[in-house]
Amino acid sequence: MNLQTAIEQRFAEALPRLGTHRQQLIRAIVDHCEETCFLSSREVAKRYDVDAATVVRTVQALGYSGFPDFAEDLRQHFVTRITPYTALKAATKEKRSVADHVDASLRKSQDTINQLSSRTDRSAVVEVAQLILRSRRVVIVGGDFASSLAFYFAYGLTTMGYDAEAPVPSEGNLQHKINVLTRKDLLIAISFGQCLRTTVESVRRAAQLGVATFGITDSDTTPIARFCERHLVAEVVAPSFVNSYVAPMALISAIQVACTHLNPKRSLNRLKPTDREYLAGARWYRDRKEDAVPPPRK
Repeated sequence: MNLQTAIEQRFAEALPRLGTHRQQLIRAIVDHCEETCFLSSREVAKRYDVDAATVVRTVQALGYSGFPDFAEDLRQHFVTRITPYTALKAATKEKRSVADHVDASLRKSQDTINQLSSRTDRSAVVEVAQLILRSRRVVIVGGDFASSLAFYFAYGLTTMGYDAEAPVPSEGNLQHKINVLTRKDLLIAISFGQCLRTTVESVRRAAQLGVATFGITDSDTTPIARFCERHLVAEVVAPSFVNSYVAPMALISAIQVACTHLNPKRSLNRLKPTDREYLAGARWYRDRKEDAVPPPRK
C-alpha cells in the first residue's frame, strides 16, 4: 500500500471539522492534482466556480498558513501518485499543439530553476561541499533517471581529485559497495517522489554503519529527506511522461562549484597538469588536412 502523503494526512486529520462543501472541494483538487497542482488560488477558484477567498480558507482549515504551502504539498502529492502513463494521458487531453507542449515543458523547467535559486540556502550548499572535502571517499547512489545525475556528480568530483564513485545501482552491487564504507566516508543518495527502494535502503544501511549521509530529493517529506542526515531540495516536474531534472543538475553543479572554491589552491594544482592536454590533447577531435579539402564534384 502507498503511504499517505502530507496532504492526505492533513485531510484525514481535519475531516471531522470540515463541512461537506469543503470536503468536496479538497477531494476535487487532490483527485485532479495533475491538472490543479500548478494553478494559483485564483485559477483553482475559477475552475471550481468558487471565490478565491473560499479556496484560501479551505486550505487553512487543513492547517496550512496559506495557499502556497498547500500548493507545495499538492505538487509533492502529484509527483508521488503520478505515473508516466497517467501523466501522458493527462497531457494528451489538453488542447495543445506539439509546439505548445514543448513550450510548456521549457517553461516548467525554467520555473524549477527559479524556485531552486530563490529557495536554496547557500550556506547549506557550502556545508555539503565541506562534508565532501572532509570525506575519504564519496559514493553517490542514483537509479533509473537519477543514474545520470549520480554519474555526473561523481565524474565532476573525480576531475577535482576527490575519490568519488557512482556505482552500478543494482541491489547486490550497492550492498557490497556500502559494506566497505567507514565513518570517514560519505554516501550521497539521489531520488525523488516515492524514491527507489534500493536507494533508500542504501541510505539506511550506510547509517547503520555510521557513514555520513546526504540526499538530493524534491521535497522535505520524501524517504530520502527523512532518512538522510542532511538533504537539499530540487524540484522535478513531469510536463509529459518523464520528469525534468534541470533543477537537480543545477544543484549538483552548485555543490561542485562550492567544492572547487573551498580550496582554490588545491583545485588549481589539480587542474594545472590538464591545462596543456585541454589545449592540444590527443583525445580531442581535430580536422585532418585531407578532411579540409572538399570532395570532387561528380
